[in-house]
Amino acid sequence: MKLSVTISGRTFQFDSAAGTDISIPLRAADDNITAWHVSPPRFEPVRMGNWVGDVNHGASVNFRDIFFNPHGHGTHTECVGHISRELFTINQCLKEFIFLCEVVSITPEKKGDDLVITESQVKRCRKNRQAPAFAIRTRPNSERKLRFQYTGTNPAYLHPEAIALLVEQGVEHLLIDTPSVDKEEDGGQLLAHRAFWEYPANTQSHRTITELIYIPDTVPDGTYLLHLHIASFENDASPAKPVLYHLAQ
Repeated sequence: MKLSVTISGRTFQFDSAAGTDISIPLRAADDNITAWHVSPPRFEPVRMGNWVGDVNHGASVNFRDIFFNPHGHGTHTECVGHISRELFTINQCLKEFIFLCEVVSITPEKKGDDLVITESQVKRCRKNRQAPAFAIRTRPNSERKLRFQYTGTNPAYLHPEAIALLVEQGVEHLLIDTPSVDKEEDGGQLLAHRAFWEYPANTQSHRTITELIYIPDTVPDGTYLLHLHIASFENDASPAKPVLYHLAQ
């Protein structure tokens, strides 16, 4: 369906049937993506006495319990409640779901044993200051990202100065294809998270971070319409389904 949307006085057209889902599906499989030392997710039929919630075991419906971790098992959107002493939930913090989103590709710089996305790289890539959402595709961009086991691999992360620049430029919704905007083992400092939410001095609870996305190479760098879907979890994070739509004027 062809639809129109007006943002900041500009009208764009997009095809609602032609979105690109940049989430990674959650699967009950050993090769489901994992991070932070979690085991693979489990999908298990409910068992009550002799009754098993599985059509193939005689039930009239499939009726499963699902055991997973939002942060460690796939694409998720988180709020400041991820690092705060105060209770913030993503269901309460995220109240708008459609944004202009700039997609950029960055090859993180080698800094000792780390791969770091720097302030200068972000400055070079950032073209559309009108887009409140910013999605980073790291290079190389193999489909291995759909199944990768990240624990102990020291994935790429954002330097806090890069985060500060994005905040200064009006980014309110940050998306990235790594498990975290921070270094895997940083002694609990979480400097990038803190810089993005300006916590605790000037907490910006409406901002969100979405991690473990996957942007295929069929999506060129540029500006898109982003529809950021979450489940209504009263938790610091929820599984997410960000969808990008090509825009035409």
